[in-house]
Amino acid sequence: MNSCIPLCIVVFSCIGISLADFDNLQDTCPTATPGKQTVFINGFACKNPANVTASDFKTSNLNHPGDTRNFYSSAVTIVTAADFPGLNTLGLSIARTDIEAAGLVLAHSHPRASELFFVSQGTVAAGFIDTNNKVFQCILKEGDVFVFPRGLLHFCYNLGFELATIFSVLNSQNPGVVTLNGAMFESHSDIVLDKQLRRLLSLSGFKV
Repeated sequence: MNSCIPLCIVVFSCIGISLADFDNLQDTCPTATPGKQTVFINGFACKNPANVTASDFKTSNLNHPGDTRNFYSSAVTIVTAADFPGLNTLGLSIARTDIEAAGLVLAHSHPRASELFFVSQGTVAAGFIDTNNKVFQCILKEGDVFVFPRGLLHFCYNLGFELATIFSVLNSQNPGVVTLNGAMFESHSDIVLDKQLRRLLSLSGFKV
């Protein structure tokens, strides 16, 4: 009987190890320049360490506003390890959201990431809906931060009279985006847009 105890300890230790996420095996792992892909892995191959430079850890992709000349008067730019080599293996992505006055970003979710939502400019209403269909919604002003839990539908719209700019950090290097618009609603319809906006506004009372 006693001889089984060490074996059980080893077995359960191995199970625990197999279920855990592993830390990086090196300091950095910038994404290698993609070529013809012959091997498919969960992530991106690392650049040759001898060729890693400081520029691999800098991006200017979020320097300028996105193109908001569209039906929703908003633009979301997500930068992942595919665009920003230094993010590879770090479990992070970054994003910029620009919303014109009266514009909105319709309900969507990120199946692989939670999102920290920092308002750099303007006043927006932002919220998410949990699995009990309860809405958590707040008015956010410049400097405020809100969090959207992983996998939950969330949305935002501009309550101010000028462009609103928000920067986000997501805890996955490939967060994914699932949207309801297009798949479930008629696109480019003023009536549909008005109904969806009114619905968002009526979901819950605001908390400042």
